[in-house]
Amino acid sequence: MSPAETAESTKREIQVEVPADEVARTTESLIQKYQKMARLPGFRRGHVPASIIRQRFGEEIKSEVVENLVPRYFRQEAEKQGLVPVSQPRVTDLHIHDGEPLRFKANFEVMPELKVEGYRELRTDKPDIEVTDEEVEETLNGLREQHATYNSVEGRPLAEGDFAQVALDGTPKDGEGKPVHVDDILVEIGGKSTMPEFTENLRETSAGEEKTFDVVYPQDYSDQRLAGKTFTYTVKVLSIKQKSLPELNEDFAKELGAEFTSVDEVKKRIREGMEAEKKHRAEHEAKDKLVAELVKRNDFAVPESLVEHQIDVRLERGLRALAAQGMRAEDLKKMDLNRLRAGQRDQAVQEVKSSLLLDKIADEEKIEVSDEEIDKEIEGLAQQSKQTPEAIRARLTRDGALDRIRARIRNEKTLNFLYHQSA
Repeated sequence: MSPAETAESTKREIQVEVPADEVARTTESLIQKYQKMARLPGFRRGHVPASIIRQRFGEEIKSEVVENLVPRYFRQEAEKQGLVPVSQPRVTDLHIHDGEPLRFKANFEVMPELKVEGYRELRTDKPDIEVTDEEVEETLNGLREQHATYNSVEGRPLAEGDFAQVALDGTPKDGEGKPVHVDDILVEIGGKSTMPEFTENLRETSAGEEKTFDVVYPQDYSDQRLAGKTFTYTVKVLSIKQKSLPELNEDFAKELGAEFTSVDEVKKRIREGMEAEKKHRAEHEAKDKLVAELVKRNDFAVPESLVEHQIDVRLERGLRALAAQGMRAEDLKKMDLNRLRAGQRDQAVQEVKSSLLLDKIADEEKIEVSDEEIDKEIEGLAQQSKQTPEAIRARLTRDGALDRIRARIRNEKTLNFLYHQSA
């Protein structure tokens, strides 16, 4: 199927005619409405002659006739021809004159004709899940780091492995970007420091000293607000501290949770959690491969309106993530949205295709979503947002989101079906 055929095969055009008597009846009804509401010099409200109303508000009335009749008769004609639009119709060749039928053409998109093939033959690997002793130890050491204590050191300057408790002010040298001010922060000297460009300037500095220095951040620096910039910092070392890790004993286990009485129990819980995480990740990757293979085996036309909607969804999600990471509103506005949309297109097409295919398989396999499953989803949302299930249901119903939730759960159940039958 060529790209042109793909694009055209979901497009439809229909011609619609609204009977002249229906146009006249709607026009007369609107004239009466305008007569009741119109305020014109020389006439009492509600007593303006119809001829004056036609003369004064003719274009407005004609527009309202179109707004009232076009959507209704478009739907009727589409249903009559067995067509289910998935996009808003683009109305052309509109013909409306007194005493004549209202005629127009409507261009719109429909769902592609889908026949899913080969989904029962899909196969995927289910790897053995193993968590090594080294991985458990690494996680346990991470917990020790989280529960570390910091003891003050006196009588010497900062050295490798120390932690400097500092107050700082930073200003971008080019004047672009926000100044940085922190009253109290702990930074490591050398070792595993995440800010070596900054902390290396503090070596051999004593508590109570203040230093001013420039830091040039590389272009690939992890914090996008600092990447490629040069900042001038004024830093005061408030104190010098050394980190002390807790011993691996019963007291440390109890500190992690009242349910733990030994380090071995902590290790057991860590191993179980890591196994569950690895299993979830492996299952997610396997499902992604199944969907990719499903799309590969079934080529079909995709309505452009669905692709554009999915691009909107992906862009909104991405921009929200950037804002959450601290990107400023003015920087977001400078982004080239057309280029971003083009970059999202291929993935959006894949997502639309996979959703339509999973929906079709759900029809074939009679996979449905029960009211109990919807209730469980609503209860989960209520707990997350600390609202009542009734309030969540009312909002979702008002926003038309319940159907989207039902469709998502149905797709998830269908994907689980594909995964379990692919063994």
